[in-house]
Amino acid sequence: MGDVDRLFRAYHGPLVRYLTRRLGDADWAEEVAQETFLRALRQETIVNERAWLFAVATNLVRDEARKDARRRRHLALLAEQERESASEPEITTLERAQEAALARRAVESLAERDRLALLMREEGLDYHEIAEALELSVGSVGTTLARARRRLADTYDAMQRDADARQARRGGYAGA
Repeated sequence: MGDVDRLFRAYHGPLVRYLTRRLGDADWAEEVAQETFLRALRQETIVNERAWLFAVATNLVRDEARKDARRRRHLALLAEQERESASEPEITTLERAQEAALARRAVESLAERDRLALLMREEGLDYHEIAEALELSVGSVGTTLARARRRLADTYDAMQRDADARQARRGGYAGA
């Protein structure tokens, strides 16, 4: 039990942050993390702990892909309704929320492997751990990350231009 306690203390925070970014829901991320650690309890040996935990968590998320897609559609609908019904919210809060939503949509638009590689790297996994978790060669991780970063920036910029154009057509937004 002490080994699982050490594993939990060492990796719980990074794993939950990764899953929260991946899922967009902190409670759901916590549930997946708990299931991941339960599976670690049943595992006799784990060679690379961090890579194993992130791979198991990623697979658990994949197993619930339809539920994830339904939740994202629902959250997007709620966010859109909130934006439409908000009457004169504080501009900085609104802008921050719009930028966060735009960034999340840009990340979600990436191919799954690119998105997961970026999120894992953001959590501090090294190239070997990312390669093991995503079943890539170590040599292709750098290329995958570079491509993902470029696509993310291009997608975000295009989405920002579209959002600015829509806002301008609605009347009077002078984007930053």
